[in-house]
Amino acid sequence: MRAVVYKEPFRVAVENVPDPKIQHPNDAIVKITSSCICGSDLHMYEGRTAAEPGIVFGHENMGIIQEVGPAVKERKVGDRVVMPFNVACGFCKNCLNGFTGFCVTVNPGFAGGAYGYVAMGPWVGGQAEYLQVPFADFNCLPLPQGAQHEADFALLADIFPTGYHGAELAGVKPGESVAVFGAGPVGLMAAYSCLVRGASEVYSVDHVKERLDKAKEIGAIPINYDKADPVQQIKERRNGNGVDKGIDAVGYQATRAGSSAVGGEQDEVPNIVLNQLIEAVNPTGALGIPGLYVPSDPGGVDENAKRGALSINFGRLFEKGLRLGTGQCNVKRYNAHLRDLIIAGRAKPSFVVSHEVPMDQAPDAYQKFDRREDGYTKVILHP
Repeated sequence: MRAVVYKEPFRVAVENVPDPKIQHPNDAIVKITSSCICGSDLHMYEGRTAAEPGIVFGHENMGIIQEVGPAVKERKVGDRVVMPFNVACGFCKNCLNGFTGFCVTVNPGFAGGAYGYVAMGPWVGGQAEYLQVPFADFNCLPLPQGAQHEADFALLADIFPTGYHGAELAGVKPGESVAVFGAGPVGLMAAYSCLVRGASEVYSVDHVKERLDKAKEIGAIPINYDKADPVQQIKERRNGNGVDKGIDAVGYQATRAGSSAVGGEQDEVPNIVLNQLIEAVNPTGALGIPGLYVPSDPGGVDENAKRGALSINFGRLFEKGLRLGTGQCNVKRYNAHLRDLIIAGRAKPSFVVSHEVPMDQAPDAYQKFDRREDGYTKVILHP
């Protein structure tokens, strides 16, 4: 089959790789109809992880079941399904407690597994024609038949639940004010999720024009951090007050003001967003941190950053009585509910999708998405 294969930093290629096969009675083989490029893929694409050449990318996958193992009882050939990026067993202690992002079965020696991602187990990615799905009854979320809502449903694999997870980690309640730092796909989904949950004001902080325009379209208040300190901008709009809750949808590749907004020179400051949120959120508030932080970053700006050690203003955090929620999204906790919101017409997350292209155009799409060129905000590949 054809698949998107990592070759070296800043280069992927579409190549022939072995077809997936049923390896366990609980497996299914899914014929991929949509697979998204994620901002997390860019960390590997840029050489900022330990990913080695040859890995097949793709953890945001949906399609049609082509084959099932003899132990698969709930799903059947022909079902239209979307898979959480978390590969999970459904029966370990963490899965039973709802922490499917930290399954201890699928990636021995590590809590958590994912398709096509470094250190997340042996699971081949889905930017390909076919995908092996383990524990298929648990991992395949059924969808209505046909082609309706294809782009919306594709986002159930990761970014819509992950954005919602940010709001959940922060405990966003109706009527509250929220600052979401980062207006990439996850940040936009976090802002959107806060509005769905009834937040009264949502500030979306970024410096890429297309992203801020998208934030404004959904009813968030855009804050361009290149213009002035974003914390001060927010407080000026709120008569000197901060916000009730904050969400970090940026992660460890945060940049200071003045860095290129279109893929040029980046002045990285990996702790800047965390410290800005500590100042932006009112005392007794909470921070949700779905943005990715890693324990090892080969391209880190200093020795501490290379080992994931960041300096944050913990004294200020303690003084204000702020709470933190961190960790990757447990997609299974949210995806069925979010699917039903889409079906009911109450949510349309595909507003964030800027481009849908054939898989053969993946090398060009990765380059443009990474450089934020031509309005690339979210890309869906179709085999």
